[in-house]
Amino acid sequence: MDNGADIREINRRVIDQFRAGGPVEGMQRDKLVLLTTTGRRSGEPRTSPMMFHRDGDRVLVIASNVGAAAHPEWYRNLVADPHVTVEIGNETYPALATPTEGPDRERVWAELKRLYPFFADHEVKAAPRTIPVVALTRA
Repeated sequence: MDNGADIREINRRVIDQFRAGGPVEGMQRDKLVLLTTTGRRSGEPRTSPMMFHRDGDRVLVIASNVGAAAHPEWYRNLVADPHVTVEIGNETYPALATPTEGPDRERVWAELKRLYPFFADHEVKAAPRTIPVVALTRA
């Protein structure tokens, strides 16, 4: 199995466990969001599990792609269509995805790196790519 297939299988398992309402193997359920975007080529719903951070009324997700040179597919999808579905805990709601910019991004990125130092490692590996921080706000 190739690495992409491995990741798809892990994501499928995480999504199933999350939606079943129980523990999620290897992850903290209360730090996990399922983000559903619309595939920019397929037009099909695409769900990706990822960690999130709350910033006031916003939910922030980080397109670090573990420091890869390219943006993750989910990020490229929401740039094409910012209307997404968010699943956190037992709640599902429509949201608008907006990449943070300028002083807002600088503030939240500094806070994210302070709280989760591995993002600083991702930033170094991803350079020169700037890692997007996306705000999800209830639609």
